Amino acid sequence: MVVARPVRKGDNYWECVVRLVDNNYDTILDVNACQPGDKTRWITANMPEMHEEGYTKWQSNIEKHRGYIQTHRFDADYSERYAALENVFIKVAEGKDQGSMTETIYKMDTVQKNLLNTFLEGRNNALLFSKGNIDENGKATIVDPQTNRPIYINDGLIPQVEAFASKYAYNKLTINVLRTAIQTLNEKARNATGNKYMFICNEAFYYQLGDVLDTYLAQYHTDGTYLWSMKANGYVEVGAKGFDTYRWMGNEITFKVDRTFSREFGMEKGYAIAIDLTGDKTSSQPPIGLFTLKGGDMMQSFIKGVGGLTGLESGEVSTPVAGAKRIMWGYSSLALFNPYKSYVLREI
Repeated sequence: MVVARPVRKGDNYWECVVRLVDNNYDTILDVNACQPGDKTRWITANMPEMHEEGYTKWQSNIEKHRGYIQTHRFDADYSERYAALENVFIKVAEGKDQGSMTETIYKMDTVQKNLLNTFLEGRNNALLFSKGNIDENGKATIVDPQTNRPIYINDGLIPQVEAFASKYAYNKLTINVLRTAIQTLNEKARNATGNKYMFICNEAFYYQLGDVLDTYLAQYHTDGTYLWSMKANGYVEVGAKGFDTYRWMGNEITFKVDRTFSREFGMEKGYAIAIDLTGDKTSSQPPIGLFTLKGGDMMQSFIKGVGGLTGLESGEVSTPVAGAKRIMWGYSSLALFNPYKSYVLREI
């Protein structure tokens, strides 16, 4: 027990006066447990009657992670004839075999639909995989070659996770590999139970997961009320529908397959990231936040030429070209507020 104010002897040297806490005066110090470099553990502070001052234990881990809102824009140009015909079913005769012709009906995708799909896919890819290009001075390392204006790119979810997460390279996915990941996440969580962990994976990992959990279930004859919950309780579906969510040691583990991961990391090797999605109970802050400018998450603009947006309109135009341009753009950025509470599994 520290019985006097510590005295600072140097920048990295303090002198503390202590004595053993015992119920007699015969106890001696065990020097094997009191060596340079050993760690101590704070328990409490006890004071006498009419105490004059107390002490507070300060512990904090504060870091600043700079994030930037990035800009997405996608354009689609089309002629007035395409606009006039895009909603029309087109019949094309095709030769299916020798001496016969078969009519096949096609429908042209609308410009608006294609543009929206491109915008959503591009924004999703950026929020997941983008690698930031901001240097230590807050300057973008990439500029527009025509205007010399900086292009700001923020780290996506994967780079944020991989920069700070615990990692595991496995040769074969086993139940012990999954347990190691969950136990590591538990060590970083505020509580040992009541946490929600999400595994986002590619299809290769998901198929391996099905084999592992199928084998584990058959080998140990696991009862639904013991480890696996019935569909009515919302934890896991066993059988043809696959494994979605189950509870393990008081924590909820969910598996989500994303084909974007399959395109990025391939179909041959398994890849998954585990994220602690337990919300902060004090501040109600979610573990992942999506940032944008107010009203600027998705905006649409257009330029009307001869024929307007439909190709058959009359009226004022902005260009003499017989066609039109649609523009879809917006601002977005993603932040994983505690990237340390995550885990990466990758097959080698």
